[in-house]
Amino acid sequence: MKHNNLIIAMMVAGTMIAGCTPKEKVEVKETKTVVPGIDLSNMDTTVNPAEDFFRYANNNWLKNNPIPEEYTSFGAFTEIDQRTEKLIQGIIDEVSADTTATQGSVGQKIRDFYNAGMDTVAINERGYSELLPYFQWVDDLKDKNQLPELLGKLHANGFGGFFNAGPSMDPTNAQMIIMHLYQGGLSLLDRDDYFKEESKEMREKYVEHVANMFKLVGIDEKAATAKAKAILDLETKLAKNSMTRVESREPERTTNKRTMAQLQKSTPNFDWKTYFTNAGAPDFESLNVGMPDFIAALNGIIRKTDLQVIKDYLKWKIIHGSASMLSDDFVEESFNFYSKYLYGQEVQQPRWRRVLNATDECLGEAIGQLYVEKFFPAEAKERMEKLIENLRVALGERIKNLEWMSDETKAKALHKLDCFSVKVGYPNKWRDYSKFEVTPESYFKNFHNAINFENEYKMAKVGKPVDKEEWFMTPQTVNAYYSPEMNEIVFPAAILQPPFFNMDADDAVNYGGIGVVIGHEMTHGFDDQGCKYDEKGNLNNWWTEEDSEKFTERTQQLAKLFSEFDVRGYKINGQLTLGENIADLGGLNVAWDAYQMTDEAKANKSIDGFTPAQRFFISYGTIWRNNSRDKFLERQVVTDVHSPAEARVNRALGSMSHFYEAFDIQPNNKMYLAPEERANIW
Repeated sequence: MKHNNLIIAMMVAGTMIAGCTPKEKVEVKETKTVVPGIDLSNMDTTVNPAEDFFRYANNNWLKNNPIPEEYTSFGAFTEIDQRTEKLIQGIIDEVSADTTATQGSVGQKIRDFYNAGMDTVAINERGYSELLPYFQWVDDLKDKNQLPELLGKLHANGFGGFFNAGPSMDPTNAQMIIMHLYQGGLSLLDRDDYFKEESKEMREKYVEHVANMFKLVGIDEKAATAKAKAILDLETKLAKNSMTRVESREPERTTNKRTMAQLQKSTPNFDWKTYFTNAGAPDFESLNVGMPDFIAALNGIIRKTDLQVIKDYLKWKIIHGSASMLSDDFVEESFNFYSKYLYGQEVQQPRWRRVLNATDECLGEAIGQLYVEKFFPAEAKERMEKLIENLRVALGERIKNLEWMSDETKAKALHKLDCFSVKVGYPNKWRDYSKFEVTPESYFKNFHNAINFENEYKMAKVGKPVDKEEWFMTPQTVNAYYSPEMNEIVFPAAILQPPFFNMDADDAVNYGGIGVVIGHEMTHGFDDQGCKYDEKGNLNNWWTEEDSEKFTERTQQLAKLFSEFDVRGYKINGQLTLGENIADLGGLNVAWDAYQMTDEAKANKSIDGFTPAQRFFISYGTIWRNNSRDKFLERQVVTDVHSPAEARVNRALGSMSHFYEAFDIQPNNKMYLAPEERANIW
């Protein structure tokens, strides 16, 4: 997400007239950088849009924007990220230069966190010494009965191991926060990486990597390799009992309310009360166990695993979770495996960018408040809110006119849509960071203070009502989300930039860009997962049986279309990406209908030789422009719920009848799908 212009084309400069005397009135002229709605230089009109629309809309951009060596992919999101990053860097530089910031102030925390992260001399001098207290915790483990206490302390400090636990909304009573327990403990990207024959080299490289990390903390090569092999064996046992990514997408399977007594009965050798107490949780009577079979199997895995292997595994998790905060040798070794080998990234991101991202992660809303004050105009929020309401009306009309859905289910769907809450730009109230201690001396300590601060903040929610004002992204995040439990759509300020949103552009461009994004998030409320939650955010089947069957039949057609589509030889998992693909297609349909309500669409005047309909679809194509490395793509189709960019354009548009009309798509064209093959859902 980078662009040479500032957010929403806001860069303003004042000019002085040379030679004026002091008594002369100086006229100050405001100039504004105007970002074109569609940059024609990014297109390649030698490509037939009916054959490959992704390259028709983006080919020159793709050619002129090779992937920088420090990235695994580079696209529209990266452009905006880089643009936003420069603004955040400016904020941090300004704050860092203020030596008058009082101790405990937000300015002092931002300044000292960033500066401590940039002090590589001190970080390299410390090496891994700051891990030693945590290693001692592990060394003090004399009996497996002590493991719950140790794991609770390690998890509270941000170190992984065996499983994941944390507070979230109750799936059957979304007004309350309860504890959740999930599978975890793996260090490779996907559970299947522990078994697949094609991942054999990855497993070998992983063992080498773990051994190298142990050598960096003083273990000799033979012992380090033995520890690494034993850790792979332990994680393989965890993986064998883990749900697949597709299985874990089904909320009915991951919603399993249990009392603490029931949980304890399933794992008699693990004291859960001791674990949760040491993890910082208050007392509670019930929780949600996302993967009961995994938790039950964990009991036997721990019982049968040698105590020394468990200790080595936990030390590995401490090293792995701390690598980015340690000396350069740890940073480099972690990069070589997780970024270079797995994703093909050629070189490290520059230090300043990594530390900036860490500062932003740990002090997100503090930085976000400054970001909004400086760079987010009120008119952008107002225009966005109008767009959202137009999209809501359009989706409502589409629901009313669905020929495959009964009136009974339609009424409930419309009620859920009416209950959608909307958040744009930034939260109404900001996080209080007064309890987060930041020191100029230690990057590692600051990071762990942040983890402890966040853990305490989240654990305090258990057993309390949901805070409807809370945001789960910062304003400077280039993204958006729909929360089924909150039944809300959220659009942070930073995504409201070209090519998604452009204050200077025609409506066709904005509806094809941010309009589709809005429609996408709205449709998530009715995708294969979101449709299972009611208007209050509870997991509750509000469908008639017949309508549910029709919906499933239509969604499976979309899954089939994407599973048949490959990008550079890599096959897409249409079931894994189904929710996002439903949202893309729904977003396109809803944004199109909303655009037709505008005066501009009714006037039907061409710009730059393109009809409004063509500009709508070109705009959609440009928001997904992206170059990616082969290794990144290889990992994406296995682990990511989003389809590759090319598929999000070419495959999604294949089910849009208005696209066929706009670009005269014929049966002999590659973009063509026969009417009976197209997906028609929302």
